[in-house]
Amino acid sequence: MIRRSFLAGTAALAGGSLVAGPVLAQTATPGVVRLIMTTGEGPLVLELYGDKAPITVANFLRYVDAGLYNRGEIYRASQAPGAPEIGLVQGGARPGKLFPPIAHESTAMTGLTHVDGTLSMARGALGTATSDFFIICGGAPYLDARPDGAGDGAGYAAFGQVVEGMEIVRRILEMPKTQEAENPVMKGQMLAAPVPIITTVRA
Repeated sequence: MIRRSFLAGTAALAGGSLVAGPVLAQTATPGVVRLIMTTGEGPLVLELYGDKAPITVANFLRYVDAGLYNRGEIYRASQAPGAPEIGLVQGGARPGKLFPPIAHESTAMTGLTHVDGTLSMARGALGTATSDFFIICGGAPYLDARPDGAGDGAGYAAFGQVVEGMEIVRRILEMPKTQEAENPVMKGQMLAAPVPIITTVRA
């Protein structure tokens, strides 16, 4: 799938394209929105911070309300070398319809950071994020905006938090991986048996 070439991690910052993709303005979504994402491993309770990341939250809710995360999957689990309890899991909507990509809301704009349980958007170049998201296990400050950092320095768009169910995320992180990957950077990080996203609904 094309989406599986979208990165979340140091490799993307170092090697991603600097050519911005299409940008879509979204309607602001104020306040905190709570969701329940039911996976094949159990439910995750998510909080989205629309007051801090309105573009990204409005985009995520557009996929939720259209039912496009239903029958999606969590397909990637990237563990830090020498620290397998640290890393991220990545998922996205089911194959098919994608809404236009959105403008990038960096952590420098939102004040959010990539801490344990942070929900953030996967992307290639700036302005390419669509449905793919990732969840952090352990702190990952290298995913925050760093103007003097590698690549474009813009980091990733944090927009929410897992408030219940991190034990499920950690279990997914440790699941068996395959050496096959469409993107060579993801080799050894793709789940041998992707975890289905059964439903994602507003709580």
